[in-house]
Amino acid sequence: MASFVQDLRYAWRGLLKNRGFTVVAVLTLALGIGANVATFSVVYGVLLKPLPFPHPEQIVRIFDDLRGPNEHDVGMSAPELWDLQERSGVFQEISAVAPGNSAVSGGDRTIRAESLITSPDYFSLLGAQPELGRVYTQHDGASGFLELVVISDGFWRRYYGADPKIVGRKMRLDNDIYTIVGVMPAAFRHPGATLDTDVDVWVATGFNGSPFPVPAVRSQRIIPAAMARLRPGMSVAQAQARLDAFVAQLRRNYPNDYAPAAAWTLRLVPVKEDLVGPQRTELFLLFGAVGVVLLIACVNIANLLLARSSGRRREIAIRLTLGASGWRLVTQLLTESLLLSVISGVVALATVVWLENTIIQLAPADIPRLNEVDISGGVLLFAFLISIVTGVLFGLVPALQAANPDQTGNLREGGRGSGVGRRHTRVSRILVISEVALSIVLLVGAGLLLRSFWRVLEVRPGFNPEHLTTMQIWIPISNDPAAGPYSVEENRADFLVNVSRRVSLLPGVEQASVSGNDTLPMNSGRNFSPFSIQGQAGESERSAVADIAVVDTKYFSIMEVPLISGRSFTDFDTYKTKPVAMIDQTLARQYWAGKDPLGQEIKFQFGRGLQGLTIVGVVGDVKSDGFETPSVPHIYVALGQFAPVNAVVFVRSRSDVGQLGEAVRHEVETLDPNVPVYSATSMDQIIVRSMANRRFALELLGIFAAVALLLACVGIYGVMSYSFSQRTREVGIRVALGAQRADILFLALVEGMRIVVSGLAIGLAGAAIVTRIYRSMLFGIGPADPATFVSVSCILAGVALLACFLPARRAARMDSLVALREE
Repeated sequence: MASFVQDLRYAWRGLLKNRGFTVVAVLTLALGIGANVATFSVVYGVLLKPLPFPHPEQIVRIFDDLRGPNEHDVGMSAPELWDLQERSGVFQEISAVAPGNSAVSGGDRTIRAESLITSPDYFSLLGAQPELGRVYTQHDGASGFLELVVISDGFWRRYYGADPKIVGRKMRLDNDIYTIVGVMPAAFRHPGATLDTDVDVWVATGFNGSPFPVPAVRSQRIIPAAMARLRPGMSVAQAQARLDAFVAQLRRNYPNDYAPAAAWTLRLVPVKEDLVGPQRTELFLLFGAVGVVLLIACVNIANLLLARSSGRRREIAIRLTLGASGWRLVTQLLTESLLLSVISGVVALATVVWLENTIIQLAPADIPRLNEVDISGGVLLFAFLISIVTGVLFGLVPALQAANPDQTGNLREGGRGSGVGRRHTRVSRILVISEVALSIVLLVGAGLLLRSFWRVLEVRPGFNPEHLTTMQIWIPISNDPAAGPYSVEENRADFLVNVSRRVSLLPGVEQASVSGNDTLPMNSGRNFSPFSIQGQAGESERSAVADIAVVDTKYFSIMEVPLISGRSFTDFDTYKTKPVAMIDQTLARQYWAGKDPLGQEIKFQFGRGLQGLTIVGVVGDVKSDGFETPSVPHIYVALGQFAPVNAVVFVRSRSDVGQLGEAVRHEVETLDPNVPVYSATSMDQIIVRSMANRRFALELLGIFAAVALLLACVGIYGVMSYSFSQRTREVGIRVALGAQRADILFLALVEGMRIVVSGLAIGLAGAAIVTRIYRSMLFGIGPADPATFVSVSCILAGVALLACFLPARRAARMDSLVALREE
């Protein structure tokens, strides 16, 4: 212990004595360690940290899949939910989860709130407790909607001003009166998907009374999702096996509801995997990339220590001659490295704590669990461990080199005029080769993501987003059909047509359209439904699933979607006329390849779709689910015949988005003050948000790759500069014997480029293996894209050549007499 304290004091004095070296080393290491700590805090908070519920490993998501048409997560019927709870023998508790909108009135203005419709068991399933009041339970059960609601802490503060007497207060949701019985803690989040924001209001129902069908119909999948808690001691695999047997039994018991061609099945996924699984590859990839940056920084510091230790070789040789052991010297030199890394770690951690909120804000808002990212004990432990490991990484090789037991060699190499030893130079070059190799791996990864991002931007979305502003409307529907006017579809249609007419007359508006929410591109609100085609065999209908979208007469015009054949909807397509439909090219190619679909009849499972619709037109494809996803088949129905409760106002205008949103809100409130307007945004912003995750990965990996390239070039420059500063005598002799400056320049460049080419060869081989993990993040190219590998190699070689050229030019300009005199 005494020797360690002595080494620590000696190391501290040494760092203070060489302050320039210390500052450069601390800043370099702090950059690498800080980036690793910041990235790990996100990885830990999002991926590794257990969900904040009792026994979170027991909580699963239940997916209904149709393997026949290859459709996933198609929703669940109420009888299926009850069967799973009462007869499957798999779950302790189960709850429906249906994200939705609600109109909250009673204040100065009706607002939209993010709601979640659940079963009464929802909170007990999660083991969640409120911060005020209580939560609803199965003992509060009712056939229809419960009169009790629970609100979030954020909604309580925003809308009710954190009223401490909120429990028992009445609130109006969609023209129905509810009683607030509890407020959830600020940290509580629904562990699943929502529509736009965190949940504001939780509402419970039994799905067995008004406004739901009575009796419940097994074939009507009115519940979009469900989650459950497994029975104690049951693994997910065991539960899945029992559930498969139960599904087979249901299919036998209800053959009319489960057609063999549909191949209905249930799939269990741990809720944490469902929540954060899509981000796993991206976050671990970024974590690995930032680890490579730290490794390159360690190599740079190791080279600095090697150069610094060359001036201490004589001192070390004398100490070895006087009897000091090599291990004792290695321990002392490692102590210096560890002290340097710990100081860097403290600086890095302080910076991360200071910039914590900024770091979180850089991440896309749709990454789940960002609210749980903090500097926890696990993050502090990681910061300590990575500081220690870093010190060993960059300090071990220089320490072993400096404590070489060859005292004679050390005395010779430490004397004046000897220059640096060949072994020293060889180790430095090996380290720089490793820097170049690691850098090319990061550069190739960044290049692949950049090429992929460019391919995404080249995709034609099928519509024109320029100067297109969107606003959403939620039409409140009461649980009692007789309590409000909008339970009748004709009234909703008339209201939306009036909205479209008034908005189109606003100053600066070129065109306006009001259509269903499922027509908004890059929006989660899709309305997939099985459909049948008159005259086609039932077996062929096993894959007949399409997105049913409600549009008005101006939708295709304002979106600039081309009409391929037939006609568009007109004002004569109303509830008083025969239902009609339009389809896109994807659906026409899939079911009428080489034939004319006009005049054909189709049916689907809701509204007037049960009667049958005649196809009157075919339009171009729209990339509704994102630029990188295949075009899904669409069936478009007329607003005059199908009226949605969640609508979108499309406005083609050059006016400011905020001002336009307020103008539209005023027009809607003039027609009905109880209808909220929300989410005014431009189509360009929606597209940018849809690419946020891809852009985030590209930007971070690009930054890491640029830093790695800079560090590698600094390493090359440093090694070449130091090498030729120690070879002045050799250069002087060469010049004295007749060598020209061009010869010296060529010699230096060849020596430097040998390092670069070696690093490139190793790095490209490694990149060919490592980039396979990028496959899920690429679009339009493969992980071994030749253009990326070649272009990145040329960039690195060019920058490295410049790093070699600067010290080479200085060596070529060296005066032979001065060089010989210095030695």
